[in-house]
Amino acid sequence: MTSEQVASRTAVRDENGSGTEASEGYQRGLGNRQIQMIAIGGAIGTGLFLGAGKAISKAGPSLILGYAIAGLVIFFIMRALGELLMYRPVSGSFSEYAREFLGPFWGYVTGWTYWLFWVVTGMTEVTAAATYVQYWDKSIPQWVSALGFTVILYFANLISVKLFGELEFWFSMVKVTAIMGMILIGIGVLTLGFSNAGKTASVSHLWADGGFFPHGIGGTLMTLHLVMFAFMAVELVGVTAGEAKDPKKTLPQAINTVPWRIALFYLGALIIILSVVSWTAFEPGVSPFVEAFQRIGLPAGAGIVNFVVLTAALSSCNSGMYSTGRMLRDLSLNGQGPKFFAQLSKKGLPLRGTTVSAALMLVGVWINYQWPGQAFDYVVSFATISGLWAWVMILASHLRYRKLADAGVLPQSEFKAPGAPWTSIFGLLFIGMVFVLMGVDKDARISLYCAPVWAAVMWVSYLVLKKRNPEAFARKPHPAPAPEVEAAA
Repeated sequence: MTSEQVASRTAVRDENGSGTEASEGYQRGLGNRQIQMIAIGGAIGTGLFLGAGKAISKAGPSLILGYAIAGLVIFFIMRALGELLMYRPVSGSFSEYAREFLGPFWGYVTGWTYWLFWVVTGMTEVTAAATYVQYWDKSIPQWVSALGFTVILYFANLISVKLFGELEFWFSMVKVTAIMGMILIGIGVLTLGFSNAGKTASVSHLWADGGFFPHGIGGTLMTLHLVMFAFMAVELVGVTAGEAKDPKKTLPQAINTVPWRIALFYLGALIIILSVVSWTAFEPGVSPFVEAFQRIGLPAGAGIVNFVVLTAALSSCNSGMYSTGRMLRDLSLNGQGPKFFAQLSKKGLPLRGTTVSAALMLVGVWINYQWPGQAFDYVVSFATISGLWAWVMILASHLRYRKLADAGVLPQSEFKAPGAPWTSIFGLLFIGMVFVLMGVDKDARISLYCAPVWAAVMWVSYLVLKKRNPEAFARKPHPAPAPEVEAAA
């Protein structure tokens, strides 16, 4: 395809679903501060607050190194996504890019898999929230709390996107403020020696209690899937592209905050916590942040932190309900999903897709009823592999886009990923290693058992839908990127 053919494409979606962002129908109600906080808050959730307990028990202080290396890969992924977003900011995001650069089949699989990821993640978050409630009252059944939170968050999504952004802004603000507070208190314990932990708190905990690698490098490697799960949802900022007021300004700014977010909220928080309290004190299923405050001797502080991590889980689930409805609508508009999901409400919200997704999240309530002690591990393992697929598609789409852009077939993005294409190749190899390690870990292996089943469902449904509607799965010319929005430097 020539650049002239590319330029001749309009950015208007026709009745068959081709095209891009011009007539998506969403309201661009998300401002800069909301996008920034959604980007920050998306990476602070269950994986850090609850999942870190299990990871610490497996890897010890070396978990810090695991987060640092994985964080670097996350930055590569986000810069690859950023380059694609500046080429064409659409709410379908990486599903749309997979459809354009890898083929309609890959866009189909990516859209449905990412939708599944958020449905399963929603189960994870309400599971975590129900676990946090038992900190105050163990008599409340875990499944009851999970049911109540799912219903409440569903109704929270029956608002305008502007109000959604405002709620997420304050949710994220609570999480950020809490982590900053924990870090400052921990520094106070280390330097001033106050509280019950003051006499024993020391940075030497990072290497004195069995060494930095107490279970060897192998123990650290076996936690990488938990580490990667903790970072999942950072890509959610790409889904907001269709509703951001100034996507080519706000999205690059949000993506460029990834390094310091990881350094402060993950590495900084873990270094302080593991210095104040030895890693041997932490157990799977217990938030290390809550445990640290209890060891310090501040029970009120532990209760406050428990409330914060509860809101973090609910915030992440709320974001999941936001993204599932939009992903289903993107599939519908492209003829790769039921037409039922294409309609928007008067407020510009894809409520049909959100409603169906929320109903399926109630499966998480049943999981909590059947296996309350194992529910978190089950849903984390399956959510991880679904989320990793989205990252693989981002990197693969970026490699294809960069090749076409360098050849002059497509316009160059003004927000190029540094070090590309090698950074994207490294990211793909790293994720491949995580897949292999998940196969070795008996606790995470269940997700690999489920993956072939999901792949078979995708392949069979693809063949059926392609036969019914060949146009929806036919290769289309590259849509022209929207030229009216000034690109960020």
